[in-house]
Amino acid sequence: MSDVVDLRSDTLTRPTAAMRAAMADAEVGDDVYGEDPTVRELEERVADLFGHEAALFTPTGSMANVLAVRTVAGVGEEVLCDARAHIARAELGAHAAYTGITMRTWSHPLGGVDLPAIKELFAPDMGPFFVPTAAIAVENTHNFAGGTVVPIEDLQALRAYADSVDVRIHLDGARIWNAHVATGVPLRDYGQVADVLAVCLSKGLGAPVGSLVVGNAAAIEESRVWRKRMGGGMRQVGILAAAGIHALDHHVERLAEDHDNARLLAEALGVDPATVHTNIVVVDREDAAAFVAAAGESGVRISAVGPTAVRLVTHLDVSRQDAERAALVLTRL
Repeated sequence: MSDVVDLRSDTLTRPTAAMRAAMADAEVGDDVYGEDPTVRELEERVADLFGHEAALFTPTGSMANVLAVRTVAGVGEEVLCDARAHIARAELGAHAAYTGITMRTWSHPLGGVDLPAIKELFAPDMGPFFVPTAAIAVENTHNFAGGTVVPIEDLQALRAYADSVDVRIHLDGARIWNAHVATGVPLRDYGQVADVLAVCLSKGLGAPVGSLVVGNAAAIEESRVWRKRMGGGMRQVGILAAAGIHALDHHVERLAEDHDNARLLAEALGVDPATVHTNIVVVDREDAAAFVAAAGESGVRISAVGPTAVRLVTHLDVSRQDAERAALVLTRL
């Protein structure tokens, strides 16, 4: 148990000793030439997990999302998404800056699929005065809605609608592993509802860096070119891919522990544990900034995600003891 319990994000995890050993032993090559065998192993494995043809290793989740979205929407087209979606709120306008798309949004209390609203927003190609809808993006689990899981039935209904109007679906699966463990829904079922996905290794899975774009072979080949264009071409990066492979081998099923710890924190803070689907707890406080500061002074780091909302995220480096200690501190505050 450390002196400080850091619940700001699951991106804060540090590689375990076993992960570091796997990284040190990784076979490497030049990935820009497609010659890193460990990267190729990771990409092929992740593509197969989701039932797609190919995958591309990227340094960050934001880059993976930008690359993924641009395969389903182009310059002057729009993507529909939830108002609190990470691609709309937390990627510094990268999609507009790099690929010239716009976004329109619906609002759902759990960050889920609002099919009637999506149908109302959908804009077919109506000539030179309107922006046509090219794709619909969903996030699972949904970060700013509190780690909520979008039900697979809702995603399947969205897939059927998208097919009926000939638009594509992007799935931001930064924490799709959490959704998989929380529900038991196979990863391939999530893969089937999306034309392209972005999945992250450096959050719940505990790798130090890395995400992947997952899709058909043409989309991934195009994304490889754009990754280089954006400065994301990497060389002997198998040492990082090895961390991802180790995470897939050892850190997926243990996500259930993070979910249990999140529910412990929720119950202590008066949040209905049934509303905490995975590893994120959002708590309403009148002055979020003051609450965050007081918690930090007491050895518990949390973050404000709005003027009256604080976020707690459990992860690999937060033990059951850490969660219990944080619960005591935050309850007292």
